[in-house]
Amino acid sequence: MDQARELVRIYNIEIILGLLVAFLVLLALYLIAEIRISKLKDRYNQLVRGYDGIDIEDLLIKNSSEIDELKREITNLNKELDSLEMKLTFAIQKVGFVRYNAFGDMGSELSFSIAFLDNFLNGFILTSIYGREHSTCYAKPIKDGKSIYPLSVEEIQAIDRAIKGEDYAKSI
Repeated sequence: MDQARELVRIYNIEIILGLLVAFLVLLALYLIAEIRISKLKDRYNQLVRGYDGIDIEDLLIKNSSEIDELKREITNLNKELDSLEMKLTFAIQKVGFVRYNAFGDMGSELSFSIAFLDNFLNGFILTSIYGREHSTCYAKPIKDGKSIYPLSVEEIQAIDRAIKGEDYAKSI
């Protein structure tokens, strides 16, 4: 025992410095651990924000069920979108418009032909012939871009513009 006391007395400065270094290392490790724990707490609080008194397991179960519900909703929305896209193929999508003078003595291009076609080039063409005494308006059905009735040059031009997607304002 005397020998141990003698060693401590001889090396007391070195022992104190060694303990001080060990203390500083442990203090640094403690501070690093505290910082990491603080960051983890912040992340946890951010995760469970708005859920008072709920533990992480319940939160994960709740989120999982919400995700499943959202997947079902997305599937339903995709089905509705497919249905709407199918319906839209039969809606009027292409329009062609031509203004013209039906009679040589008339001005201002008051007569017109306008074609309304769906994605399959089916629809109708509406023509209005303006005269001094009266105006006549009539429609002809269009199937696959053609009509079973004879078409005027302007009506053919309106159908052509509808098929090509030409804008009336650009064609003036």
